[in-house]
Amino acid sequence: MTIRVLLADDQTLLRSAFRVLVDSEPDMEVVGEAADGAQAVALARTARPDVVLMDIRMPGTDGLAATRMISAEPDLAGVHVVMLTTFEVDEYVVQSLRAGASGFLGKGAEPEELLNAIRIAAAGDALLSPVATKGLIATFLAQAASSGDGPDPAVSSERLDALTVREREVLVLVAGGHSNDEIAERLQVSPLTVKTHVNRAMAKLGARDRAQLVVIAYESGLVRPRVE
Repeated sequence: MTIRVLLADDQTLLRSAFRVLVDSEPDMEVVGEAADGAQAVALARTARPDVVLMDIRMPGTDGLAATRMISAEPDLAGVHVVMLTTFEVDEYVVQSLRAGASGFLGKGAEPEELLNAIRIAAAGDALLSPVATKGLIATFLAQAASSGDGPDPAVSSERLDALTVREREVLVLVAGGHSNDEIAERLQVSPLTVKTHVNRAMAKLGARDRAQLVVIAYESGLVRPRVE
């Protein structure tokens, strides 16, 4: 199946470079280009891409606002957004994930990293760039919590009541950055069983993908952030 990709960046030269790279892959095709967030949302509705490469900072409607709009539309539930950042440790990383992005990637990433990111997002998995540490999301969430920005943990924890003990256990490991294979080894079950638990947790919590599960795990207090 061909992965349909939408490019959203205000730099024409960068979009052109991404188009050449993506279109060179036999399993991918660029279905549209947008110079701002408003165009990205409009094209997401008409072109129905599998993945949107979305620049965070754009004139007019920025990437964060556009991602929120896409995530809020039930008809676009199959659209996964990967945020592109100038710096991999970016103040908007967690805001991106909260807005509904599947992950983020630095603009300086190698071509293979970008292509791999598209495939990971299309598969519904959470994406952190290779140089990002597993605790990065937790760090930013801790900073947001200390500044009073974010939902009430007491309210968020109510969302976890529908989970079984095993699903909670799997959620904690997902938030720790572990893959299904790693979780399966730890719990001594099959990767398919882990995938089933993850999918059920996503359905019960209304999460679009693993990235959203990570955010929910930290915001609800199920996993405590560590700031180093």
